Amino acid sequence: MSLFLGIDTSNYTTSVALYDSATGLIAQQKKLLPVREGQLGLRQSDAVFHHTAQLHTLFAELMSDVDPREIAAIGASTRPRPIDGSYMPCFTVGENTAKILSSALRVPLFEYSHQEGHIAAALYSSKRDDLFDREFLAFHVSGGTTEAVIAKGDGFGFSVEPAAKTLDLNAGQAVDRVGLMLGLRFPCGMELERLAAQNAGKIKVRPTLKGCDCCLSGVENRCQKLIKEGRSREYVAAFCIEYIRVTLAAMTDAAFETHGVMPVVYAGGVMSNKMIKNSFEEKYNAVFAEPVFSSDNAAGIAYLCFRKFNNVHT
Repeated sequence: MSLFLGIDTSNYTTSVALYDSATGLIAQQKKLLPVREGQLGLRQSDAVFHHTAQLHTLFAELMSDVDPREIAAIGASTRPRPIDGSYMPCFTVGENTAKILSSALRVPLFEYSHQEGHIAAALYSSKRDDLFDREFLAFHVSGGTTEAVIAKGDGFGFSVEPAAKTLDLNAGQAVDRVGLMLGLRFPCGMELERLAAQNAGKIKVRPTLKGCDCCLSGVENRCQKLIKEGRSREYVAAFCIEYIRVTLAAMTDAAFETHGVMPVVYAGGVMSNKMIKNSFEEKYNAVFAEPVFSSDNAAGIAYLCFRKFNNVHT
């Protein structure tokens, strides 16, 4: 049996995971970074501090019944996206920890981006390994990113080329800003979805696109106006989610027109929303991660590590 360790220290979550090549299962431990009530996210200096405080305890829990000699390789997310210049200080915590463990255990270290980990987690949890050998459209939709890429699988990983993006606000930022307007606690995604599910009013929205790219700042302004007009909290929550859903659908359609129709994968915390997921599974036969693998996690990194190691050593 060989185990493959993944480490991810994103802007919102500290996480570690082990992929077991004998069972094909992933064990993971993760913990949100603490955010003060009423605040939208964290400064990078605070994120680095909290990752440093949390990572060793999560690692101890993950390894409580594991012989470290069974770890064959280590994977770490070292940057937000797989492009030149992509950098965020919080990822240095996981990267440096991975380098220390790699040297101590004398096992190889493979470096990935946070975005690659999200996409790989979706492929793993949906049992769509076939896409590692194909070209597909992949959306990464979260608080820090709203982007679509053309992913080209090489058997053990994939390269990516930009296909569409937000020109202003990220979808996850919109969710959290509207959620705070409604008195919800950050991160607001799950509470906003529960609130939206209680809405009975009809909603009609018009997305703003420039080519394949979108503009999402309008949803924040519209929701502020709706609140001032006395609309219910349920209606405002549903309006926000519907605005994001329609916008992502328009981006998908535009990307298909530009690059051709291909399999489409949706990853990232925002894509765990059931309203959006149900709609896109029906419309596009889309691939989604299971909820536990949708939000920031090290699972995709651990799985990429296994695939890379298996390719190198065979």
